[in-house]
Amino acid sequence: MHTVVAIPGDGIGPEVMTSVQRVFEAAEAPVSFVVHHAGQAALEHGAGEILPHTTLSAIREHGLALKGPCTTPIGTGFRSVNVALRQSLKLFAAVRPVRNMPGVPTRFENVDLVVVRENTEGLYSGIENEIAEDVVVSMKVATRRACERIAHWAFRYASQRERTKVTVFHKANIMKLTDGMFLEAARHVHASEYPTTTYEELIIDAGQMRLVQDPSRFDVLLCENLYGDLVSDLCAGLVGGLGVSPGANFGEEHAVFEAVHGSAPDIAGKDLANPLALLMSGTMLLNHLAEARKDDRAQVAAARIKRAYDLALTEGARTRDLGGELGTEAFTRAVVARLT
Repeated sequence: MHTVVAIPGDGIGPEVMTSVQRVFEAAEAPVSFVVHHAGQAALEHGAGEILPHTTLSAIREHGLALKGPCTTPIGTGFRSVNVALRQSLKLFAAVRPVRNMPGVPTRFENVDLVVVRENTEGLYSGIENEIAEDVVVSMKVATRRACERIAHWAFRYASQRERTKVTVFHKANIMKLTDGMFLEAARHVHASEYPTTTYEELIIDAGQMRLVQDPSRFDVLLCENLYGDLVSDLCAGLVGGLGVSPGANFGEEHAVFEAVHGSAPDIAGKDLANPLALLMSGTMLLNHLAEARKDDRAQVAAARIKRAYDLALTEGARTRDLGGELGTEAFTRAVVARLT
């Protein structure tokens, strides 16, 4: 069994985490969960901080975590748990696969792309200062090491997944130094190591326009931090929303898989939450175990779970956010019943 740190999170987090654990158990996934807390839940459990050292230590020990949504106050209050987690564990590559789901009607067909986002720099470095009354500045940080690291990661990922095209979104026409460095790194990695992979560059605003015109023309999108955050949510909207969008964060030594939607405190405890995003993230975790730790049992479990939730959706078992009538519990049962 592989030990995985389970971070339930806030709001609907504990409900969707329980759902995933039930499906994993029914699918005989070779995973044992140990629970640790972060976010508001950590404070409520007496930790005294939103990202306890015990939680970080557990992830460092076991190398893997599955995380539910954590609340981040807007404008005031404590810093984002997600940002702190990524920076503390050096989780530099955020990966968001986006594909059409069976039985979920959308305006677009044949969407199958992956957003790869640099996860540690840019404006999310959190360097902000008040330099005069009513004047504040926020610093966008870029280092050549981080730019080259994420470029290598994206091209390697594309090659390993037999994806044929990498598109870089940028604003180097305005931010000539930071985004310029990002482009230089991508061009160098492409030319020196992956010349057979199709490569293109698009200014971010034009790129988003083309995304909503025809998302099927894209394959792997490589973005710096802020652009990747915005683009990944836009892409989720193309296929049904954040309820069907998994996410993962990779570093050299650790990986954290997460639901990227919010904690939805307004529906917490009402059996209304859609657990699919976290379940899909859990499937990514199992596939990672199969690749990184050469565990065929994990690959089999991942395939069983994916087949089960695809079949459930095809046969009309959907939660309300996807146009159905099922609650969290009923959808979980629907997936378990289709495990083969």
